[in-house]
Amino acid sequence: MTLGQRSSIAFAPTDVNSVCATEGDRTLTWAELDDHSNRLASSLATQGIGAGDAVAIRLHTRLEWLVVSLGIAKVGGTAVAINYKLTPPEATYILRDCNVRGAIVDDADPRTLIEAWSELDLFAIVTLDQRAPGASFYDHMIAIGSTDPRPVDDFAPIVIYSSGTTGAPKGAPLGGWRTPPDARIFAEYSASVNFDGASAGPGCCSLINLPMHHGAGPSYTRGTLKANGTVIFQRRFDPAETLRLIEKHRVTNWTAVPTMLQRILALPEETLTRSDLSSIKYIAGGAAPFGSHIKEKVTDLFGEVLHEMYGCTEAGMLTGATPSDLRERPTSSGRPFRHVDLKIIDEDGTSLTTGVTGEIAVRTPVVIEGYIGRGPLGSDRLLPDGFYRTGDVGHVDDAGYLYIHDRITDMIIAGGTNIYPAEIEAVLNAHPDVVMAAVLGVPHEELGEQPIAAIQRREGSTVTAADILTYCEGQLAKFKWPRKFYFINKMPISPMGKLLKRELRTELL
Repeated sequence: MTLGQRSSIAFAPTDVNSVCATEGDRTLTWAELDDHSNRLASSLATQGIGAGDAVAIRLHTRLEWLVVSLGIAKVGGTAVAINYKLTPPEATYILRDCNVRGAIVDDADPRTLIEAWSELDLFAIVTLDQRAPGASFYDHMIAIGSTDPRPVDDFAPIVIYSSGTTGAPKGAPLGGWRTPPDARIFAEYSASVNFDGASAGPGCCSLINLPMHHGAGPSYTRGTLKANGTVIFQRRFDPAETLRLIEKHRVTNWTAVPTMLQRILALPEETLTRSDLSSIKYIAGGAAPFGSHIKEKVTDLFGEVLHEMYGCTEAGMLTGATPSDLRERPTSSGRPFRHVDLKIIDEDGTSLTTGVTGEIAVRTPVVIEGYIGRGPLGSDRLLPDGFYRTGDVGHVDDAGYLYIHDRITDMIIAGGTNIYPAEIEAVLNAHPDVVMAAVLGVPHEELGEQPIAAIQRREGSTVTAADILTYCEGQLAKFKWPRKFYFINKMPISPMGKLLKRELRTELL
């Protein structure tokens, strides 16, 4: 494609030779994205992949994700996001569950995957970086594919699978909504979710270092490109490298999870002070509740740019807090976005009054119809009035701001009293010698359960359990104090940056 030639990507800019994405020392122009995705689509079609087919994407956060997602769209397919850390049997379960017809992977050694998938009779398996028997090689498919234009309006629709922490993983089709929303309502909802252009506007430069098998990574990547912005990919999150990338590329937008922010803040003071972070205009934090002290420190470092978001795969983004909201209510997760109805309910689904803690239930324009192959959502997740039960615990104040306490499944019940680990973790994480804390409930003969804590200390710290309990004095009621402390070298963290409490429990108990 030459300068001035029209791209077959509907949202491409006029200058198709401009760079749309960068990873390390590699770049990708709009013209290359269009050309490579045309070629990949042609090669996939030759191998039998067509309209309506599901294609698994098991890739790290990298340039090729753009080509793969757009190439799948150009054959009329659906992308199924696969966590690259899953074992071959775990990944095989998802491929079978979603009736996948092809797969594109970048495993360092893909042979065990290919062997495990031999029973699935896939039309195509494509490998990046490493050639393997029984699979096509990505570079070769790009080389031999047809350059014929394949017009497309968007990236491929995507299916996101749950982590399976409460059973077998389930696929949620993003875009497979219960009731297709009115175009005006959907546009207004989308604008609100994007803080009316703050998350990705013309000329933005977005750092993407979230995994691409969750909703946030793909969403912010696509949102940036559809705004004709530029994406900077970081294949694996590294806190010091993140600051370097922000400074080098003059990054304006970054979406992070609390553990990423905590690891940034744990860097040596001299690293933080010498970094030029003045280009940042927007940071979104979410995926898990995080303490007000973290929000305050992020604001001190980056300025008044922090936004907080709360949502779930099954119902979309639900609430948002602007920098001014967080100044006034630092422990809040904001108010519902436009066209989002939110209420707090008890176990029976009855609405609770303002200020009372219960389960968060929501009704949005994008609640999914159901999980792949499992029919519509049942009464365990969906109330008769269309509200989706999130499984999260919180309360709403008089002004409509939401305060998230914890997941119902993480809640500890001690002597009939509810204890929320996130509340305890917020205090522990504020201790200057603590990098990260995790609180778990363990059985107790008399009280039913009691809290314990795992602590990752700052390097060189000798802080003790007694020191931490002294710090808790006056900040936490004593019935919430952890009854035992475990000091560990490193917390188990998911690619999305969430604490893996199930793994931690197995490791400690």
